[in-house]
Amino acid sequence: MRKKTLAAAALLAAASLTLSACGSGDDGGSPVSVVSEAADSAKAATVLDKPFEKPDLVLTDTNGDEYDLRAETAGKPTLIYFGYTNCPDVCPLTMSNIAIAKKQLSQAEQDELRIVFVTTDPERDTPEALGEWLKGIDSQVIGLSGDFDTIQAGARTLGISIEAPEKDKEGKVVSTHGTQVIAFSPKTDAGYVLYGEDATVDDYTADLPKLVKGQNP
Repeated sequence: MRKKTLAAAALLAAASLTLSACGSGDDGGSPVSVVSEAADSAKAATVLDKPFEKPDLVLTDTNGDEYDLRAETAGKPTLIYFGYTNCPDVCPLTMSNIAIAKKQLSQAEQDELRIVFVTTDPERDTPEALGEWLKGIDSQVIGLSGDFDTIQAGARTLGISIEAPEKDKEGKVVSTHGTQVIAFSPKTDAGYVLYGEDATVDDYTADLPKLVKGQNP
C-alpha cells in the first residue's frame, strides 16, 4: 500500500499547475502530480492533513436530471474525477482502473460507493454521450455535464485546473485538465485522499475497502 501525508496548501499550489492535454500528442506536459513525484514517486495515495470541501456543484446527469453533488453523495464514500470522453489515454485508463478495482468489493460496498465523472468538455459530452461512454466502463458511474464555467470553478476548489477545450495543431479538439482523483469520506464528506494518474488497479483494489469505510488507505 502506498501513502503519504502532505499539507493541503502545498498540494493545492502544485496540483493547480499540473495539467494533462489529453489527446494532444504533446509529451512535454507532465500529467502526473508534481507533488506526488517530488515527495515519493512510489506512492499513489496522498492523505491530506487538511481535506478539501466537497464542491458545491449542481449539474446534469446522464438521464438529463439535475444532480446536486453535495446532496446526492452526502454520507457516501465518493471518488471524483474530471475528464472527457474523447480523451484517448488518461481518462479511460483512470476510470477503467477504478471500475476494475470496484468489482473486488462486496456488492453492498459497491452499491455504497459513488464514482463521479465530471466532464471537462461539456459541449461534446452531452448527458447522452456521457451515458453511452460510461456504459462501456461501469453503468454505476455517475456522469455529469453542464456549464463549463461552473465545472471549472468546482474543479478549482479541489486544486484541479481545467481549461476550455481548444483545437491543437492537428485540428483535434483537446481538453487540458488535471488528472487527480479525489476520495471523499462518508464520515465527514471531506476530500481527504488524492490519487495521481500513476495509480494502478492494484492501488485502488487495495485502498477502496478502506475508503468505503472512511479510513486512511
